[in-house]
Amino acid sequence: MEESMTNILEIKDLCVEVEGKEILRDLDLIIPEGEVHALLGPNGSGKTTLMMTIIGYPGYEIIGGQILFNGEDIAALDITERARLGIGVSQQRPPTIAGVKLRQVLDFVIANAPQRAQEIDELAQAFQMESFLERDVNAGLSGGEIKRSELFQLLITRPRFVMMDEPDSGVDLEAMSVIGHMTNELLARNHATRPKERRTGLIITHTGNILDYVHADRAHVMIEGCIGCSGNPHILLDQIRKQGYEECVRCELRRRRE
Repeated sequence: MEESMTNILEIKDLCVEVEGKEILRDLDLIIPEGEVHALLGPNGSGKTTLMMTIIGYPGYEIIGGQILFNGEDIAALDITERARLGIGVSQQRPPTIAGVKLRQVLDFVIANAPQRAQEIDELAQAFQMESFLERDVNAGLSGGEIKRSELFQLLITRPRFVMMDEPDSGVDLEAMSVIGHMTNELLARNHATRPKERRTGLIITHTGNILDYVHADRAHVMIEGCIGCSGNPHILLDQIRKQGYEECVRCELRRRRE
């Protein structure tokens, strides 16, 4: 008997304020386990706010609705508790962490799972990350190198659900190919109990360039703090590349008037 698909993330009627201003309103989003979804939208539409709210970053106040992760309402959990549930994030502009070497992050993982030491060394070699290991996390790295470092840390920590914020912004063609390869490796490496399934993910992108390298099962377009439309990623991205997000905005305004 075929196993039914479960939803790893369910967001219902979500409303969020930041510094007293409502950014997300009545937002609904469902991501089944094993699927990768893309979140498209113009700058300022609320894409990053959604990600920061899901991970539990301070200052993002839920004033309505629910965020269910694997069926559990996580609104009251802090960042650490959500990370322990298996939520991982690759930020667009992560901070530099002075005094913490990337190797120390790896040593922490190895201390808890010594059997993974060889695998981690192989990943560092495969993605040419050895020169990053003795640097403070994100210190002195270019934009593309920071994105590689963020993805590498996700590869090592193996979250159940990954969110990537603009992995393709400010990245040249050569670096984009490497980031695409790392992203595919990350999404292909699921938890040990179901190694043949894809890891569940949400890729936030303005340009959609990452989707030329990574397969997404479904795409959503965010307009003014809510999901305007959802559908086939290639069809939506092709329309956006031809007509821009302005047509998406006009379509959403027409929908709200009806």
